[in-house]
Amino acid sequence: MLIRVINPNTTEFMTRLIGRSARLAAGPGTRVEAVTPAMGPASIESHYDEALSVPGILREIAAGEADGAAGYVIACFGDPGVDAAREVATGPVLGIAEAAMRAAATLGRAFSVVTTLERTRGRAWELVDRYGLRSVCRGVRACEIAVLELEADPSAPARILAECRAARDHDGADVIVLGCAGMADLCTSLSADLEIPVIDGVSVATAMVAGLAGLGLRTSGRGEYAPPPAKPYTGPLRTFAV
Repeated sequence: MLIRVINPNTTEFMTRLIGRSARLAAGPGTRVEAVTPAMGPASIESHYDEALSVPGILREIAAGEADGAAGYVIACFGDPGVDAAREVATGPVLGIAEAAMRAAATLGRAFSVVTTLERTRGRAWELVDRYGLRSVCRGVRACEIAVLELEADPSAPARILAECRAARDHDGADVIVLGCAGMADLCTSLSADLEIPVIDGVSVATAMVAGLAGLGLRTSGRGEYAPPPAKPYTGPLRTFAV
């Protein structure tokens, strides 16, 4: 079974990190393919970035369909393009924010999100509400570390740990959700330091998609997630017509 994990930005080191996390979570008989779109932003830290990442995501979904992928993970905490991807993918599609938040709600009475920049907190709260989890989310905290600095800044792990500790001690969170795919490799050390579960959405989403696909389940093709109506597209998007 093939699971395609899509890094919606175009930064290769993040795709490699995401791929490692996903492969560790994949069960026997599951092959993970982590991919980088040929088009899109270098990182996703704004609504503008999210919007311009979606064509690249959909191109990777189309490639996965041609390769027979059983399901897809969209590895950005804003869950960009998930609805559109569900309209055109055969197998289940899951964003890492939805996967991480839903998992966190099963592991404790309350969770907090620790993300990158202050400007992304509003989007995280929107997703908390969309997924019906406002009653169990205690807070969304930002480390003020840009996505591309997560690897380059040696102070990043300590700053992330400090916000996670504040989420535990001041928010009252029983579980921490990491709000960026670029933090995926910190889960083990953070969990050990904090002595509570710390969730990376990449690994959880990969396991969930593999589980759903293994059960033969897929997104419903009825109503909103039915295939989009056929129509012409023009300009640079002309090749995206379904």
